[in-house]
Amino acid sequence: MFARNISFQLKSNTLSDYTRTFENQILPLLRKQKGFKEEITLCNPGSHDAIAISLWENKANADAYNTNVYPEVLKTLAKMIDGTPKVQTFEAVTSTF
Repeated sequence: MFARNISFQLKSNTLSDYTRTFENQILPLLRKQKGFKEEITLCNPGSHDAIAISLWENKANADAYNTNVYPEVLKTLAKMIDGTPKVQTFEAVTSTF
């Protein structure tokens, strides 16, 4: 399994907009991607920091998403995200998924 970890900052008062947009627009896109397994988004209630972790069957699937769909996702979320998200990739060593 392979993971993409994206850390970003939400603009003030956009958490509910982000959540709604993610559930209605982004998640359906993710579910159509080959090898997509799971998405977890974490937000820190004391700040604007957020992390989105997506799990993929393998690196090739995650790379295909990064090249073909992720730029569209960034455009969709641009008005809610402050700055440029930091993307890191990891091979899953252990999981209970």
